[in-house]
Amino acid sequence: MRRAGGLFERIVDFRNLVAAARRAARGKRDRPSVARFEFYLERELIALQEELTAGTYSPGTFFTFEVRDPKRRAICAAPFRDRVVHHAVCDVLEPVFERRAIADSYACRQGKGTHAAIARAQAFARRYPFFVKCDVRRFFASIDHAVLRALLRRLFKEAPLLDLLDRIIAHAPPDAAPGRGLPIGNLTSQHFANLYLGELDHYLKDRLRVKGYLRYMDDFLLFADDKATLHLWLAEIRAFLAERLGLVLKEEVTLVAPVTAGIPFLGFRVYPRLVRLNQRTRRRFLHQVRTLERAHGLAMLDTAELCSRAASLFAHVAHADSYRLRRRVTRASIVDG
Repeated sequence: MRRAGGLFERIVDFRNLVAAARRAARGKRDRPSVARFEFYLERELIALQEELTAGTYSPGTFFTFEVRDPKRRAICAAPFRDRVVHHAVCDVLEPVFERRAIADSYACRQGKGTHAAIARAQAFARRYPFFVKCDVRRFFASIDHAVLRALLRRLFKEAPLLDLLDRIIAHAPPDAAPGRGLPIGNLTSQHFANLYLGELDHYLKDRLRVKGYLRYMDDFLLFADDKATLHLWLAEIRAFLAERLGLVLKEEVTLVAPVTAGIPFLGFRVYPRLVRLNQRTRRRFLHQVRTLERAHGLAMLDTAELCSRAASLFAHVAHADSYRLRRRVTRASIVDG
């Protein structure tokens, strides 16, 4: 793959920075830092453009908080001006990352996503009798900066661009090990992480010729006609991750089983002819519906906003065979009326 050039100029172009600021502000304009930046938009963007062009740009301090969505994660929220830079960078570089990606990588890509990954997993379950499910242990925290920088240098050749990417990579989470880790929450981290595990994608598809394979970030599935083949591939995966990427599997959740037992994947349990919600997703759905109703009852949400948010929740669980659950909830809920 030829290395791309002429991208840094497009990133620092004032029009690209304006568009990036608008995208970064979407849904957040009520926050003081965002409102302040937009009030002085031209001045802020000119200063940012000058820093980027001169190579003096330096990321700011993270605001760190914890979420359980569904598992516990430490999120590092970058200052708004840094998020503008992330959008400016990713909007220009995304087509290059996209050309490197395989078709069956589903996280953080246009036209992909959770529901497309579930549908693809079910299609594979109809073709193959056995699967293996894998998950990388502490994936974002374990990404090796030196390996990631080397991968980026295979794609891009401009020194100013690579310097900017190096600065973003080096701005690791506060608790990261030296030379490792990307902050969960950065738009750039999502693309870097996809590129990083894209090496495994190409190893499995191009070298091992695995046909039944898909990945959603660090969760991935392989399908085969027998368990022996899956165990052989597992050994290859462990060796490749350790030797090339400095990663290890979360062995306690690695699962080799027949597809008729159901595939636990992205909050669903996928069968060849059926998709069910797992218990955690079901409980989370019910909790979120009750939370919306309480907010509406306290006049924190108007009816239109309540219905809009509830529709999103119901659309997500509708990708499983959940008609009875949805019907029972709407009968007992104000969101149906």
